[in-house]
Amino acid sequence: MSKLITCEDAVKKVKSGSRIMVGGFGLVGSPLSLIAALAQTEVKDLEIISNNLGEPGRGLGVLVRQKQVKKAIGSYFTSNPEVVKAFLNKELEVELLPQGTMSEAIRAGGAGLGGFYTPVAVGTKIAEAKEERTLNGKKFVFQEPLKANVALIKAKKADQLGNLIYNKSARNFNPMMATAADVVIAEVDEIVEAGQISPEEIVTPHLYVDYIVLKGVK
Repeated sequence: MSKLITCEDAVKKVKSGSRIMVGGFGLVGSPLSLIAALAQTEVKDLEIISNNLGEPGRGLGVLVRQKQVKKAIGSYFTSNPEVVKAFLNKELEVELLPQGTMSEAIRAGGAGLGGFYTPVAVGTKIAEAKEERTLNGKKFVFQEPLKANVALIKAKKADQLGNLIYNKSARNFNPMMATAADVVIAEVDEIVEAGQISPEEIVTPHLYVDYIVLKGVK
């Protein structure tokens, strides 16, 4: 059965109230076609795990502007002043995580781990509600893993089976997110025949990918 579907059909996998992971660092490596399609739906109350929420009117910033996002979990939201405004107006809940902690929490979710202890954020507001332990004389806080109902990721190329390769820094959080969601939808720039991607090139094996969307195809 082909994994190739349209953007319109892909975003039907996202329901109101879903927790979704969205790849990207700024707009780089972000599945912009999928986000644009999601913005055309009536889906709301989304909980989004992403490094940031796009820019004003761009990327995930469109969903923020349309008030489709209930909560954001990530590291760097000040690139979008509309996110800051929504937070101050109590229209959006924000959970800040140091970038490395967020990355490792996603990896832990994909690996089936129960969480991990990290010295990062000890003594800060981020750590206030978290368990703290002293190990070998050093303080650590416990971070739970991150998982999602759906992951929307971006890759450079896929074969028809769903094996993925990425383009340089556009790789960012995408491979980890592909392991940590119940349903994984990959937006790609190009699709080739099975066997045309060398096994040594493959970053995300096809067994993690449920659906493929070709960039720009609605």
